[in-house]
Amino acid sequence: MAEPLALYVHWPFCVSKCPYCDFNSHVRERVDQVAWRDALLADLRHEAALLPGRKVSSIFFGGGTPSLMPPQTVAAVIAAADAAWGLIDDCEITLEANPNSVEVASFAALAAAGVNRVSIGVQSFDPQILEFLGRAHSGDEARRAISAAQAHFARVSFDLIYARPGQSLAAWEAELAEALAFGTGHLSLYQLTIEPGTRFATLAAKGDLVIPDGDAAADLFDATQAATRAAGLPRYEVSNHARRGEESRHNLTYWRYGDYAGIGPGAHGRRLAQATERHRKPENFLSAVARNGHGLKVETDLPPHERATEAMLMGLRLIEGVDLTRVEARSGLARDSFVDAGAVARLAGQGLLVQESDQLAVTDAGILLLDSILSEVVKTD
Repeated sequence: MAEPLALYVHWPFCVSKCPYCDFNSHVRERVDQVAWRDALLADLRHEAALLPGRKVSSIFFGGGTPSLMPPQTVAAVIAAADAAWGLIDDCEITLEANPNSVEVASFAALAAAGVNRVSIGVQSFDPQILEFLGRAHSGDEARRAISAAQAHFARVSFDLIYARPGQSLAAWEAELAEALAFGTGHLSLYQLTIEPGTRFATLAAKGDLVIPDGDAAADLFDATQAATRAAGLPRYEVSNHARRGEESRHNLTYWRYGDYAGIGPGAHGRRLAQATERHRKPENFLSAVARNGHGLKVETDLPPHERATEAMLMGLRLIEGVDLTRVEARSGLARDSFVDAGAVARLAGQGLLVQESDQLAVTDAGILLLDSILSEVVKTD
């Protein structure tokens, strides 16, 4: 029997654009909600026709700001996925939300629509940092949103951004302690990165924005690991921490290189040994759906070696590492064509990798060197 699918649903609209964000998000004065619901359902039906006989293990509403979606639209997408594929028992259904009060007010309706996990974009509790990050909520709104989410959803996660300009170790430890005190089962803790094309990239190029250097960032990372482990939420991926059993099943599908369908503007997918991408601009997506019955812009066959490489690059982000036998099965290649055994042996001797039978993993000592380890271990051609 084929493995279950993950389904990603992209809602492209936001109230405003954050200066660090490179996601496919757009600000529009008006959104035709009926047109958008119909377009998403048509896009879903197209994927379902290509992937018969599968079940759905997780649905993730991302964005943009999907908590701005009408709960009726969320319910319609969940129902359509269930009708087309069937949802596994205890299917994980996640929706990203901002802490603004207008969005928090819809939590009860979203839970009634079928959402059972929420991921909140807190980023910081500090008002000055929130202003710096271009966030439209206050620290108190963030605190209230987390509490409200815990009242309505079985599982709650929220994001924080650290390694910010001028951030001290003591300040981050205090902020992280406050975050852990909420007792959520999952936290996503990201170091601030400067993404090309963002306003922060422009400021950095002028020298007006400087993030912590490698040593300072490493100290912040180490403090993060110590605090989360002590609280029972150890890292299971580079930036994601969870109580045992509360890992994001949806994201694990990505990292374990499972199949996932992506619908909505700019959504990416990996299914049937193909990479898919939808039209990014909302208006272009709607036009494509009206014209073709789906929003696909690109549908590219993935050669075996590219599949193997992607699986390695994703899987080595996980504490559990990558199952080489699974990569062989997914790509049809022998592991010596995509893994440099000599590099594995050398890095294992340095304590940066560990291999047990078919499982290859980066150690805690190696995780800050992940990019260089990947470049040595993974044969890209």
